[in-house]
Amino acid sequence: MARPQTKSDLITAATENFEQLNALIEGLTEKELSVPFDFSDTAKKEAHWKRDKNLRDVIIHLYEWHQLLLNWVKANQNGENQPFIPKPYNWKTYGIMNVEFWRKHQNTPHEEAKEMLEKSHCEVMKLAETFSNDELFSKGVFSWTKGSTLGSYFVSNTASHYNWAVKKLKAHKKTVPKCSNFN
Repeated sequence: MARPQTKSDLITAATENFEQLNALIEGLTEKELSVPFDFSDTAKKEAHWKRDKNLRDVIIHLYEWHQLLLNWVKANQNGENQPFIPKPYNWKTYGIMNVEFWRKHQNTPHEEAKEMLEKSHCEVMKLAETFSNDELFSKGVFSWTKGSTLGSYFVSNTASHYNWAVKKLKAHKKTVPKCSNFN
């Protein structure tokens, strides 16, 4: 599916990709859930391939980015001029912020992380519904989107991010041996 350019496409893509992610998660075997992520044998160079060690880490990453979106929109709607990436971070240092999210949740149980993501997904979708198509996908509607559309932030934090998570989980599944070693 092409990157959503309308409210309807955003809602559809976010819903479908979230359902695809959940189906993939539900289909993971005990072995796939228990084996730590290991992408050391791949050409994948982005920091997240080394950062995330299990399903909880991926889920929490999505949850925390939902929180960024929810807090940013709420603050700016209340007249607080707040950037999307909170200080002291920025778009050049958000990788460090992602590591802080990872650290923050190392003791968060897997099931709790899933509940947090489900709740935040619903909150983000409800918030998206409150905006018109023009408010989401016309430039210049909100000064705080800094030349982007508000919808682009919703797409990045839902449909695109869920697609990222699906790709990561599928890559993990490929690294898990299918059979035990018989000696």
